[in-house]
Amino acid sequence: MSSQYFVSAGARNQTEVLAVHGADPEVLAYAMAKYSRSSLSMRESLSEISAQRAEQFLNTFYFQYGHRSIADLAHIAFAVERLSLMAAIVLVDEQRWDGQERSTRYQNFLKSGWYFPDFAEDTASAELYAGTVKGLFAAYERTTAAVLDSLRQHVARPEAMKPEAYERTLKARAFDVARYLLPLATNTSLGQIVNARTLETQVSRLLSHPAAEVRDLGQKLREAATGPAWNVNAQAGAAFVAKLAADPELAAEAANLLTREVRTAPTLVKYAEPNQYAIQTQAELARAADELLAGIPIAQAPVVDLVERTETLEVELAATLLYSASHHPYRQIRDLIAALPAARVAEIIELGLHHRGRHDESLRAFHAGAGLRFDILMDIGGFRDMHRHRRSTQILQGFTALHGYETPETGDVAGLAQAGIVADYQAAVEAAHAASARIANGSAPDAAQSALYLLPLATRIRCLFKMDFAEAQYISELRSAPAGHFSYRRVAWEMYLAIQRQHPALAKHIRVTDFTQPIDLLQR
Repeated sequence: MSSQYFVSAGARNQTEVLAVHGADPEVLAYAMAKYSRSSLSMRESLSEISAQRAEQFLNTFYFQYGHRSIADLAHIAFAVERLSLMAAIVLVDEQRWDGQERSTRYQNFLKSGWYFPDFAEDTASAELYAGTVKGLFAAYERTTAAVLDSLRQHVARPEAMKPEAYERTLKARAFDVARYLLPLATNTSLGQIVNARTLETQVSRLLSHPAAEVRDLGQKLREAATGPAWNVNAQAGAAFVAKLAADPELAAEAANLLTREVRTAPTLVKYAEPNQYAIQTQAELARAADELLAGIPIAQAPVVDLVERTETLEVELAATLLYSASHHPYRQIRDLIAALPAARVAEIIELGLHHRGRHDESLRAFHAGAGLRFDILMDIGGFRDMHRHRRSTQILQGFTALHGYETPETGDVAGLAQAGIVADYQAAVEAAHAASARIANGSAPDAAQSALYLLPLATRIRCLFKMDFAEAQYISELRSAPAGHFSYRRVAWEMYLAIQRQHPALAKHIRVTDFTQPIDLLQR
């Protein structure tokens, strides 16, 4: 074979990389999927594909043949505004999720507003709910002011630091403390960029939730994806089209290009419905957990418990399934399950799979086998920060006041004790917990769900984090750093200590910051 052949072949194989902009998400997904079925280049594919052809292709290969990987190629940006903190926690509970939420550290939430559930004729619960939320916000304001004043007295401004930077940093530290008083009803906002497959799963999961606000959020996400998207350039495009009014044909062509209606995912999300597999399975697991754990008190557990692997994979699966439906520690459930006959363990696992449909992914509890399992009990506010670590498998238990609450007293001159308002803080949290219990026993529709909105971020929540060593190393190093919030700095330090006890040869490779040592509060 001649050398000329190799030269010409090499010339045809020069690598080209294109950054693609301006194509509708589903059209772009179709064009990328065509690589597996066509030799056309991206330029050639996009030039011949219409939205209608993309819909026809996706209806065939996505819905009829179950090729869900195609939806991974369609990425959609959403702004989700004025949702409660509780709904936000549920919304972002996706392992394939990218986004940012409004920060409780850098923003004052006094003017954010709050979610008000439907109490129907139960006016007493409605009045108690409103009064409790207002009381928590008043305590939030008092705490912010008191802690900020204390910090000004105890933390001197370095000459090299500008006054506005000093004040901004101290406010952030004050908000770190005051945020414990924000109820789950507090409104927040977030932005997310997800692929259509994640979106479809997310919408289905939200539509299956027991809280009305969360179900409504799922409906709105689906409508936003399948309906007309907001076009940031629409106003400028319309103004330009108006300038072309003298040439109607040119104006029409410009309007089609600049102001046409775009639907980001009209096909891929349209069939997202409540997940009956999840709904039915969660109900059955709740009954099984109630049966197995009836009369067994919740065992005392440390903030972080690194549960060593002594059980079989079958026991881990069964224990994780019941953990998700209870409020008991993982170690306690694991030990109970390990003592059961193998046939009973198999029955529990069967509960987790019995209702699984043809296209349903197994519940997250089946993501088993990770090398490290941290059962963490911490305040909801700190958990929201830990929740971002999506390289771990997180099994979150439900919100409850059963575990009590955290009182932010730190050694960093940033807590309640230094500000002299511990009693005021505790009274506000305990009043909110008491009001939540009263509303849960009221006559309002979904009373139990409505009551959860009153739980302040100080309330403890339990979550099982399963991960490999690299992720444990990353979390310990990142979250223990001085610039972080003292809640997750403590958890990161406890994670490190747990690894040190069980795997001392590995712990030496973690560049952790000692939580017990004083830090520079002005370091951000």
